[in-house]
Amino acid sequence: MLKWINQLFSPTKTADKTDYMKKFLIVGLGNIGAEYVNTRHNIGFKVLDYLAKKESLDFQTVKLGSLAEYKFKGRSFFLLKPNTYMNLSGKAVQYWMEKENIPLENIFVITDDLNLSFGTIRIKPKGSDGGHNGLKNINLVLNTNQYTRFRFGISDEFKKGRQVDYVLGEWNDQEKEALPERLEIASEIIKSFGTAGLENTMTTFNGK
Repeated sequence: MLKWINQLFSPTKTADKTDYMKKFLIVGLGNIGAEYVNTRHNIGFKVLDYLAKKESLDFQTVKLGSLAEYKFKGRSFFLLKPNTYMNLSGKAVQYWMEKENIPLENIFVITDDLNLSFGTIRIKPKGSDGGHNGLKNINLVLNTNQYTRFRFGISDEFKKGRQVDYVLGEWNDQEKEALPERLEIASEIIKSFGTAGLENTMTTFNGK
């Protein structure tokens, strides 16, 4: 009898597990406020804004951020722009991860990186915060660094002692001209992460 009962209920459990694995939390890091919209540090927001505009999605003001849901090939992508400011990003990530029951392996964080030349793409399944305060807080709150991050290169073309001004500064004319092509690739990376998987995504896009 017990075996029959287990067989009866196992399809539901399998379905639940499948649904659980088809949900993805895509986090774009940035700072809220008009003065930050076009700054290098806000590339995470910019990537999500680009995808949302392309797919006619609307962001809704929700607890700890702005959120848009994107349905693609049977997957649900929750696009999150935390409103906690960069240094407290982890609180929003943890809240929406738990609220939507999204597994750690389906978390994808988009951030700027001074150590990469402009527009360079680096996707990694884990790693240190690299001195980035947003990643540092996410690592602290989640108590792990075992989540996927998409680092978007902003280069380090600043004079000594001017790092903050550079990171919070706006893109130069040459970067602005190149951004649309980079943002298009970034939007494809998000979709690939949820459909083709991390390994295939890294193979296809890293270094491009």
